[in-house]
Amino acid sequence: MTKCQKVGNRLLVEESIEDDNSVIALHPHTMKELNLFTYDTVLLGGKRKRETVCCAVADETCDESKIRLSKAARTNLRVKPGDRVSVHICDDVMDAERVHILPLDDTVDGITGDLFHTYLQPYFAESYRLVQKGDLFPVKGEMGSVDFKVVETEPGKHCVVTPETEIFCEGEPVKRDDEERLNGVGYEDIGGVRKQLGQIRELVELPLRHPQLFKASGIKPPKGILLYGPSGTGKTLLAKAIANETGCFFLCINGPEITSGMAGESESNLRKAFAEAEEHAPSIIFIDEIDSIAPKREKTQGEVERRVVSQLMTLMDGMKSSARVMVIGATNRPNSMDPALRRFGRFDKEIDISAPDEVGRLEVLQIHTKSMKLSENVNLEKVARETQGFVGADLAALCTEAALQCIRENMDRIDVEDETIDVQILNSMNVTDQHFNTALGTSNPSALRETIVEMPKVSWEDIGGLDKVKRELQETVQYPVEHPQMFEKYGLSPSRGVLLYGPPGCGKTLLAKAIANECKANFISIKGPELLTMYFGESEANVRDVFDKARRSAPCVLFFDELDSIAIHRGSRVGDAGGTTDRILNQLLAEMDGLSAKKMIFVIGATNRPHVIDPALLRPGRLDQLIYIPLPDESSRQQIFKACLRKSPVSKDVDLAALAKLTVGFSGADITEICQRACKFAIKEEIEKSIEREKVKNPEAMEQDSAKEVSEIKLTHFQGAMKCARMSVSNTDLHKYQAFAQTLSPVSSSAAGGH
Repeated sequence: MTKCQKVGNRLLVEESIEDDNSVIALHPHTMKELNLFTYDTVLLGGKRKRETVCCAVADETCDESKIRLSKAARTNLRVKPGDRVSVHICDDVMDAERVHILPLDDTVDGITGDLFHTYLQPYFAESYRLVQKGDLFPVKGEMGSVDFKVVETEPGKHCVVTPETEIFCEGEPVKRDDEERLNGVGYEDIGGVRKQLGQIRELVELPLRHPQLFKASGIKPPKGILLYGPSGTGKTLLAKAIANETGCFFLCINGPEITSGMAGESESNLRKAFAEAEEHAPSIIFIDEIDSIAPKREKTQGEVERRVVSQLMTLMDGMKSSARVMVIGATNRPNSMDPALRRFGRFDKEIDISAPDEVGRLEVLQIHTKSMKLSENVNLEKVARETQGFVGADLAALCTEAALQCIRENMDRIDVEDETIDVQILNSMNVTDQHFNTALGTSNPSALRETIVEMPKVSWEDIGGLDKVKRELQETVQYPVEHPQMFEKYGLSPSRGVLLYGPPGCGKTLLAKAIANECKANFISIKGPELLTMYFGESEANVRDVFDKARRSAPCVLFFDELDSIAIHRGSRVGDAGGTTDRILNQLLAEMDGLSAKKMIFVIGATNRPHVIDPALLRPGRLDQLIYIPLPDESSRQQIFKACLRKSPVSKDVDLAALAKLTVGFSGADITEICQRACKFAIKEEIEKSIEREKVKNPEAMEQDSAKEVSEIKLTHFQGAMKCARMSVSNTDLHKYQAFAQTLSPVSSSAAGGH
């Protein structure tokens, strides 16, 4: 039998970072105090006299008073995060001679075949596993996870499975008890909201589990938390995970379920819900879409909504401090709620559950793909970079679409009429990088579908010249994103916006996309006239919506093209009876002044008529950086030629430097037109030659001619294109821009360099 030495120490349970069923993590100092070495066997004691065995490993990131357990170990011990477990040292653990392991019925429904070779054999072949009779453990397979239960062990209650151990997996699947649920939502199933999760646990777990702490401090415990943010960020999932991990009674109320056409019945439903929660305390009342039952009373037309709001406030005020009931509300329209609810004593804390950043997106992808069989070429870091603006629900849909793409390719091997699928077929299905690329092409961020949000693929290498302009954009936009601590150290607030002005076709839009790509930020492009509508007040609402979407997808570059169409001098537009453009400009100024330093949002405007823009928009604190984008000089023109022709077969006799000298005064768009026209001439010539060969009807001669000639863009094609070339910017216009640059932005005018 196993000899165990009891340790007089109980440690706080914390969720595990590593997803390993048979490993626990302790701080090195704690292991030293317990006389434990790495991979020593420990026996853990939980609630209801439950026990399990695990291997101990050192982890310096773990707190000295805590122990990290996997979800399977916590379920076997019947403990939650925040509970305490006792630790025992096992000196003599026997090698298992025989173990009997069976799957649970609800995880193998519809699957047939050899579960032993598909799941158990690879699982126990990875390492020596500790098992105990009665324990449950999940095994991640190829296209899913299967839960198993240890039915019998020989010779002892707990032992080590070695290569010599006989593993039996014969018999009917075991029925799962309610308390043995491994598939409940836990903290490990939530990604991208680690910071918010810590706040919520502090505000929920302490009042529900240890209300005496607040009583001893002489303060009242919090009664409610409001979670707000875009749809699909995980607000409901957070509430369910907290209820599962704390073991509290969870009562979910969907807003429309409360309302009723009968007088007084809506308030009665709400009172019954609170009474049921108090009866099963400690409990959590989760009100989803709370804005539907608690709108602003002064704006709602129905009397029922006003009474429900009043009843909800009365119930929250009437909750006793010792009731151990927490109300969690969730909404994606917090400003539509009645402000009387959003005060201390009702919803004490408001937590923003925003769209995850790149690290958060990687966490979400790892969670949703942990039960999938991924090919070695799948790069989740790359997928996380390319999914700017995606919320958790969008990433889940992306993983589902990638898996469906894999299933579509294997449909010829699956008998749709058969009720079961052989496990060997599931074993051979891999989700590859190509499946994720296909899914990315069909997936869009749900919270931002009305506005085009993209992660630009334009880099500095795609823009010829303009070195001083690039450097100034880096200092203004890129540095605050990459080095915010430096700005905080020197007490400097980053710039809110930049105005790019200059002749048309010089790359203002391209520069905005490139700086967004360098910052790894979202890019929202707004054409000025898109905001204009014929209805009173709707144009200003469009401006508000654009800035709201930018806040949700921060860090974000908000690019206003043709800014002069909506930011003209106020009162100067004749015939604008409704004053629409003036109201849009006023709203734009108010939104820019209201930008928070916490949300990295940069506004970039582009115009080729800077003299008509209202001066209020160009003052410091708004579009405070004014950058002149000049016509390209000779070296810049040569680089533009290279960029335009990088995918085209160009003959060696074409001298791009000579072409750059011949195109003085041409903009980037003009040079692009020359390259496109030369390509068209080459295509036309190739088509005419192929038609002549077909007339000859001599296959051998056609093959010889095609072997001799290589299709290229030759110098004659560029000479023909130059005859049709035109300059889109006149010398008169150029002098106007340079004069404006000298008077308005003398520093930035030096960017003109050789002009």
